[in-house]
Amino acid sequence: MTMQYSTITPDDVSSGLSGMTLESAEAASQQSGVPRQGHHRMKRPARVFHNIDAQSSDPLSQPIIPHDTPAPYDAAGAVAASAPTAFVPVMPDMAVAAAMAPAIAPSKHTEYNSTIRPVGAGAGPRVDPDQIPSVVTVRELNQKYYTTHMYPTMEKLCPPVATTEYCAVDQGSSNPKFGRLTLCSVPASADLLATTHLPLGLVLQPFAKLRPDEQEIPVLDFGDNGPPRCNRCRAYINPFMQFAEGGTKFICNMCQFANPVRGDYYSPVDASTRRIDRDQRPELNLGTVEFVVPKEYWKVAPEPMKYIFAVDVSADAVNKSLPHLTAQAIRRALYGPDGGLPEGCRIAIITYDRTLHFYNLSSKLSQAQMMVVTEVDESFLPLMDGLFVDPEESRFVIEDLLDRLEVLFEDLKVPEPAFGAVLDIAFQALSASGGKVIATLSALTTWGPGRLAFRDDPRQYHTEKEKVLFSSENSYYKNWGHKYATAGIGLDLFVFPSTYVDLASVGMVCELSGGEIFYYPNFVPQRDGRRMIGEMSTAVNRETGYQGQLKVRCSNGLQVTAYYGNFYHSRPASDIELGTIDEHKSIVVMFKYDGKLDAKLDAHFQSALLYTTKAGQRRIRCHNFVAGVTTQVKEIVKFCDEDALLAVMAKEAVQRMTSDQLKDIRAGINDKCVQILASYRKHGATTSSPGQLILPEALKELTVFLLCLIKTKALRGGNVNSDVRVFSMRLLKSMPLDDMSLYLYPRIFGLHNLQDGDGFVDEATGQFKMPAYVRASISRFDEGGAYLIDNGQACFLWIHRRVNPNLLKDLFGPSIGKLEALDPYLNEFPDVDSPLSRQVRNIVTYLQDLRGSKAMSIQLARQELDGAEYEVAAMMVEDRNNEAMNYVDYLCHVHKHIQLVNVN
Repeated sequence: MTMQYSTITPDDVSSGLSGMTLESAEAASQQSGVPRQGHHRMKRPARVFHNIDAQSSDPLSQPIIPHDTPAPYDAAGAVAASAPTAFVPVMPDMAVAAAMAPAIAPSKHTEYNSTIRPVGAGAGPRVDPDQIPSVVTVRELNQKYYTTHMYPTMEKLCPPVATTEYCAVDQGSSNPKFGRLTLCSVPASADLLATTHLPLGLVLQPFAKLRPDEQEIPVLDFGDNGPPRCNRCRAYINPFMQFAEGGTKFICNMCQFANPVRGDYYSPVDASTRRIDRDQRPELNLGTVEFVVPKEYWKVAPEPMKYIFAVDVSADAVNKSLPHLTAQAIRRALYGPDGGLPEGCRIAIITYDRTLHFYNLSSKLSQAQMMVVTEVDESFLPLMDGLFVDPEESRFVIEDLLDRLEVLFEDLKVPEPAFGAVLDIAFQALSASGGKVIATLSALTTWGPGRLAFRDDPRQYHTEKEKVLFSSENSYYKNWGHKYATAGIGLDLFVFPSTYVDLASVGMVCELSGGEIFYYPNFVPQRDGRRMIGEMSTAVNRETGYQGQLKVRCSNGLQVTAYYGNFYHSRPASDIELGTIDEHKSIVVMFKYDGKLDAKLDAHFQSALLYTTKAGQRRIRCHNFVAGVTTQVKEIVKFCDEDALLAVMAKEAVQRMTSDQLKDIRAGINDKCVQILASYRKHGATTSSPGQLILPEALKELTVFLLCLIKTKALRGGNVNSDVRVFSMRLLKSMPLDDMSLYLYPRIFGLHNLQDGDGFVDEATGQFKMPAYVRASISRFDEGGAYLIDNGQACFLWIHRRVNPNLLKDLFGPSIGKLEALDPYLNEFPDVDSPLSRQVRNIVTYLQDLRGSKAMSIQLARQELDGAEYEVAAMMVEDRNNEAMNYVDYLCHVHKHIQLVNVN
């Protein structure tokens, strides 16, 4: 069969994300028979009320299950004709229907009932693996629905699955990309919440990236008076505040206090007490707005952000070509096609080994001047004029220095980096203004202030002493973390270890200042250099705020009890301080009851982030969220957000790593899963036999996700280097929901059985078409197949040892006919003139656009040839690995303990 492909550019691939406009979505909704839900100018509902008995208008309420398709490339070498995927409808009365139903717009109570044999009864599997909830199926069906539908923020729908690409319409409650509640229907009392064993929390991502077809956040300036606020609880004006007494007062939706409307904000109201200027007031229509704030909100006079690039030039760094690669990364970040800092931003470059090297980058010079500070224990700034420069004005001098950095330290190779002194000197340079430090580190800091000793002892693994390895040994780094956060400075650290570097200590500054760690174990420049350059460029150019303070407010009857994430929290009742915060960071806010909620009113939540933009403007980014209040357990569980719940449980678990043993944390996760499902079985489910496992519709993938959490490098059993555990721990503490979902359960798809339209924009929907995903089990892989496994942090290309030579030639060129001929350091697909190559390269470009802070780089995992095959095996989370059960056995384990709980 002849297949015709059209050429597609990276821009075309990216545009697939934003192909659905407001008009096209409305037309698609009319064609599907589902009315389009909302526009921010529509009159919002009086309150968010969830009717438990309402019937769904969702056209996907009858799920469809894709069957397997034949592979075009078989193991024997023949090329089979590609066949379209067959779809078979499943009747809703079948037990599997609930297991495979899309986790979107749930509007009726659904249970998944699977008959499980008692332990020890007979041989063979207790549950058919094909008849249990599938993360892959839910993701695909969710994405299919939101390809032609928009998400209205004020309708009674749970937010889309975290990995879904969707367009949301802000109707007064903020876009779920900015924040998601664990419970979209909040219990009226603490006792009712305790009955469900579910946490009440809010997962915030204040700088989440929006799609081009979503409304931009309006920036509002109320002059010297600042934005209107409640005089009692200090909540900011929002769409849920009601106006009374002819518009002269407004009732706070948080504390119900009646506030006078100040003169410059007064407007008459109509007969329904609606302000006549409401449609012209974004703060009264949209859940997310930004306020420009007057001087009383300033910590210091705001100015455009300053950056310090601190480059490790010690022996290990030079041997790994890090000065050369870092120079390329800085050049790409400042002058590349996707780079460029806002006007007014300044940069400085420092290099270090046992000494510190400063550079005068003044545009008046013909080349940079180096100044060396050798006394690192009492370091000082040898210059200020010429240290921070405009990257455009001094471009010639900067690029000349970057060219020379590649060879300047080749022959020196000083063995030890004085990283502690870099923290001190960077603080001296930025303490007055705030800013960002981007540093590289290649070895354990054994020289200068904050020197560390090797303390990673495998004999401590699995003992009470192991938790000591996960916290900072030296208070030096914790103190600098506090200072950085208070001064509005953030640290992004790029680590390239040959051995142990004590990430628990040096990474503490990143954690407390709101920064990020980029970790490259087993770094090979030829393979990993491209990825490192891309990630450093992203760290510089992503949306970032600095000098941040975050405050979260909630309705009377609730109060904030804890925060999880990367920040500094000096005392429980204070705001959290963020040296920097960017679009790839999330923060969890936990709530507890100090009273009762009225079931006739909604529960309201507001986050206010005070920060300085990269361009130097002081603003408050305000997000508002609303949820219904209920007295029914069934409704609480039905409107539970599984992704937000998972994030809360993951962040709580890794928070305990410095105080509890790993085995106790894993046991705690299992116990929590059992408690939630046992409570639902007792208080919310319909009558069932003891041999049935009951999973509520909203939480049907919870068991597999918690199994995945137990198998992460942070928590899993076995001997894992403490640096690796600490990196995974800090990753889980700060990563957003979509990244976490992928990190726990990767996306996997075959390259040997792509269909005709895969890798191109679908003409019918205007959206990019991805291939069908495969479940994370090696048993699902075809013999002779090739699979791309992407967990959002790394991407592996797994190729079976009996792969068809024709497939290799189509992917890598006519000269590649066997696996051994492939370059083991390959990190991207070559440009080959074949339809398959074009499809795969388009897919990789599309996935890069979806990724967060981590660049898309391919690593080979050829069966029986590459060590990366072990990494792939660990990512097969449905299999028995990492000293944990497989998915089916884990379901049986959970079910057995649920039965014991109910008996007791």
